[in-house]
Amino acid sequence: MSMLFSVQSLTGVLNRTIRRLDMGNCYNSTVVNAPRKKVWETIKDFHNLSWAGPVITKVDVIGEKAGHEIGAKRLLNDAFLETLISVNENEYSFTYSIDDGPKPLSKDSVSNYLGTVRLYPVTDSNTTFVEWTSSYESNSDQEIADFCNPIYAALLGALKSFFS
Repeated sequence: MSMLFSVQSLTGVLNRTIRRLDMGNCYNSTVVNAPRKKVWETIKDFHNLSWAGPVITKVDVIGEKAGHEIGAKRLLNDAFLETLISVNENEYSFTYSIDDGPKPLSKDSVSNYLGTVRLYPVTDSNTTFVEWTSSYESNSDQEIADFCNPIYAALLGALKSFFS
């Protein structure tokens, strides 16, 4: 029985990995002129995007969960409904879903949209490498990438400017 469970578990992991390889994705990165811990303290609150202006002009908190609690929800710029999926303080990362948004990110156009922000130390300069990735399922992967990549690039630019 335990061998069957192990094989089934491994099969499930492999199937999810294969599906993710077939998913659309975005990748953006930058180096921020601040130590990783300082950048993390700035971005880890899901509800506080004060660093992101003028890209994010409005954040509405949806529900009662605080910005560090799994399940916290926000509405950005009256357009993007997002949910905090995970926070890893040890790895300086968080993952969120986009549950609805303007086309091409509407819930009818895309599914399983997950974005992840990770921070890595740049040890020779005491700066931070910031990586913003996303994956999703859609019939129009390139349209979504073309829509999202400039937004992520602008957010990373705002974060970089915040620490300038």
